[in-house]
Amino acid sequence: MTLALDAAAQDLLFREAQTANTFTDEPVTDEQVQAIYDLVKYAPTAFNQSPLRLTLVRSEEARKRLVTHAMGANGPKTLTAPLTLVLSVDLDFHEKLPHLFPAMPGVKDAFFSEAAAREAAGTQNATLQAGYLIVGIRAAGLAAGPMTGFDFTGIDKEFFGDGKQKSFLVVNVGKPGADAFYPRSPRLTFDEAAATV
Repeated sequence: MTLALDAAAQDLLFREAQTANTFTDEPVTDEQVQAIYDLVKYAPTAFNQSPLRLTLVRSEEARKRLVTHAMGANGPKTLTAPLTLVLSVDLDFHEKLPHLFPAMPGVKDAFFSEAAAREAAGTQNATLQAGYLIVGIRAAGLAAGPMTGFDFTGIDKEFFGDGKQKSFLVVNVGKPGADAFYPRSPRLTFDEAAATV
């Protein structure tokens, strides 16, 4: 193999990892979530921007508010997960750029002065960060259940009433429970997905 990761790590992060649909009741601690974030915060983004925000949904009251915006089976799955994360884009992420990227102090004004451009850049980079977050959850020995089947406009009104965050993904997190995984669907082969020019 030409990969630096050993086979066990490859299996943990990719080959044997799947989206979990059920979870045990074993809690996911704040310390675990912080360790995951501290690992994946180094994901590559344009200008080292960090637009991703995590809202940890733990209380029964908050969970019930969240599932009113769920579609289909996503509601029951979310009610029983030990932790649910609402992933959102901070639409004012550019305000932290001088702190995160001091070598180019003018980058904030040059690239992110328009709200539409800021939202597009933030969404693209937060989505990239979300992919790394899922791999980080797997690296912690936990399973992730990412879902897009939610009314995100409703979630934004429910949880981010100031309009400064825009949700785009809900992720259940925990130890996989009974019958957590569906049979794995096929993926494209390298030859189907790649081209050389």
